[in-house]
Amino acid sequence: MSNGKVTPGKVVAVVLAGGYGTRVRHLLPNLPKPMALVAGKPFLEWVVRYLGTQGIPNVILSTGYLGEVVERHFQTQPVPSVRVWCCAETEPLGTAGGFRHAVRRSLELHLPSPPTAWLVLNGDSLAFAPLASLLRHLDNPKVAGAILGLSVEDASRYGSLACDSQGNLLQFAEKRPGCGTINAGVYLLRHAVLEALPISFPLSFEQDVFPDLLTRETNFKVEICEAPFLDIGTPESLPQAEVFIEKNRDWFNDFSQ
Repeated sequence: MSNGKVTPGKVVAVVLAGGYGTRVRHLLPNLPKPMALVAGKPFLEWVVRYLGTQGIPNVILSTGYLGEVVERHFQTQPVPSVRVWCCAETEPLGTAGGFRHAVRRSLELHLPSPPTAWLVLNGDSLAFAPLASLLRHLDNPKVAGAILGLSVEDASRYGSLACDSQGNLLQFAEKRPGCGTINAGVYLLRHAVLEALPISFPLSFEQDVFPDLLTRETNFKVEICEAPFLDIGTPESLPQAEVFIEKNRDWFNDFSQ
């Protein structure tokens, strides 16, 4: 693995936007969940704009259910300084399966060469955390990737992350009440890690990929922070999105709208 410093320009983001959104579909009958209108823009566009503020120049959107809605919106390239491509799933592939499909297609059609690292995010959630804190872990050539962990008072809705005192990932824990470090669904992976991904479909990061890599003693770091976070995947959380974006407008103040 290279020991060169990994900068945002050497990273390509893959945003997973292909889920059915079953729990909120009655609120969004003609839209995929990430395209819910929030503060005048689709929530997914806010995710891409956040990536732009962090210096990420290229973003792949992995689409599925009503993917044509996503493609129509981003055909106009609405986010300055960020080049966006869409990659459609023809069947549900799981989080890691959709990521791997998007990587393969983007290397065939759009990217002249693989990036140093891939950043994986969900299109229906957003954590306002500085990505530089994740990237710094790849300064160590022995580290294969990093996961964003959020310290929360109630971890009951999300899977938790267990790590040792050096921040090495030990396992993904089950959902449980009380305080804990939750998985924000933000993964930074060296390109070389892709060679070790299982080839089966559907494929989950949490249930398949990371447990398999940990059995091989692959070194993943957990970057734990406190950051504003919202997942719009429930009828209770979706209406909170407008206030969430407005309260965190400062993240976009130095970024051309």
